[in-house]
Amino acid sequence: MPAAPLPRSGAASTDARRLSVNPWRIELRELGRRAGSMQELERTVPAPEGFRVELIGVPAGAPVQLHLRLEAVMEGVLVSGTVEAPLVGQCARCLDDIEDTLSLPVQELFAYEGSTTEATSDEDEVRLVEGERIDLEPMVRDAVVLALPLSPTCTDDCSGLCVDCGERLDDLPDDHSHDVVDPRWAGLAGKLTPPPGTPGGSNPKEN
Repeated sequence: MPAAPLPRSGAASTDARRLSVNPWRIELRELGRRAGSMQELERTVPAPEGFRVELIGVPAGAPVQLHLRLEAVMEGVLVSGTVEAPLVGQCARCLDDIEDTLSLPVQELFAYEGSTTEATSDEDEVRLVEGERIDLEPMVRDAVVLALPLSPTCTDDCSGLCVDCGERLDDLPDDHSHDVVDPRWAGLAGKLTPPPGTPGGSNPKEN
């Protein structure tokens, strides 16, 4: 009985090939180019770096859920649907941690190379079908970043921090206050304070 053939030297395993594939790149062979054909896409992909603004964003590696429909049209592939992703950040008022979920609609035309849309649009205004694939990452990144608040808050009515003690105002009693001495009178106030050891003064070392 002949021995089973050995695998080719250097050939990657099926699992390794799958891991090396960019999950954001979508094959269009099944969809084809016949106008009107559709394909549903349900996929969870890891978020890359850059899905954020200064105070809030999608953590790198977090699961981004794509609920999309791909539709072949005359000029290219129309992608529409929703994107869901977890958010973490910091309140711009009280600096507390924020955790939330972002859900937003997306719609984008990926134009065929040589189409009228490509010919009449600037390079940075149109996304292209690359061979038989489209890359969803730039589209989703732009949609997510534009939807993120520049000054996120933990609640709509967050009062922020006390400017004197730095505690959250929402955690403090309503009558919370600090005695503030006008800096113009600070020197005089020090002169009027009895020194330790004098009648009316304090002496922490007194036995």
